[in-house]
Parts: sequence; structure tokens; C-alpha cells
Amino acid sequence: MSLTTDDPLAAAREILAAQAFNTVVGAELTDFGDGRAELVLDIADHHRQQYGVVHGGVLAFLADNVVTFAAGSVLGTGVITAGVDVSYLRAARAGSLRAVGSVARHTARHAVCTAEIWLEATDSDPELCAIAQGTIFATSRT
Repeated sequence: MSLTTDDPLAAAREILAAQAFNTVVGAELTDFGDGRAELVLDIADHHRQQYGVVHGGVLAFLADNVVTFAAGSVLGTGVITAGVDVSYLRAARAGSLRAVGSVARHTARHAVCTAEIWLEATDSDPELCAIAQGTIFATSRT
């Protein structure tokens, strides 16, 4: 993908905008660089499953993307997730989800990253909803 900006956060936002599925999910990239990335999602009705809690697939989407963006900040834009493992810790119903990813270790060709997904509600302290680990491979050296 050819990027139109020299600003790393703006360039990463272009990549996220190119993901058609994110137009359904609606996550926003709020931090990117130096082995770190952050996505924020305001919970809406279309994120919930039949019991009224955010669907695990939404949390998995956030985990997958945030670890891949974190890896991309050190490996370049040509990256792809090789695997991601998500552990769900608590249900989320209302508020915002903040996914924070960071690179634990990397080489020139792959990275192992971790993520935490936090529920931020207006009436309580943030609560950890999920943790994840992912392996990301560089597909090119760009």
C-alpha cells in the first residue's frame, strides 16, 4: 500500500481506513509508533450479541489489529498476523473499549506482541476485558 503522508499515525490511520470491515466495526487508531499502538471503539448496539454483551469477535478484531499495528510500527507497513490468541476476562456492555498493543520482542522479519483491552465506562474505573498475544510476520521490507 502506498501511503500519502510522512506522519506515522496518519499513515497508519490510512491503512485502517482501507480495511472495509472496520467501516462496520468503527475502531479508531489513537496511538501508533515505537512498538506501540492503540485502538478505541465506542460500543454500539451492532457490537453486541444476543445477551447484550459485546461479541467476542469484536474483541478479537481489536486484539488482532492492535498487535498488528504495534508490529507494523517496527517492521513496516507490509505485515500480516500469523496468529493471535485472545483470553476473555469479563463481559463488556456499554462505554468504550481501548485496545493497547505493544511489541514484546521482534526481529527484522517477525514480532511477538501483547494486547490488553480495557472497558472504559463513565461511572467506573477502567476494567480489563481481554488480553491477547499475537505473532506478526513482515511480508515486505517497506
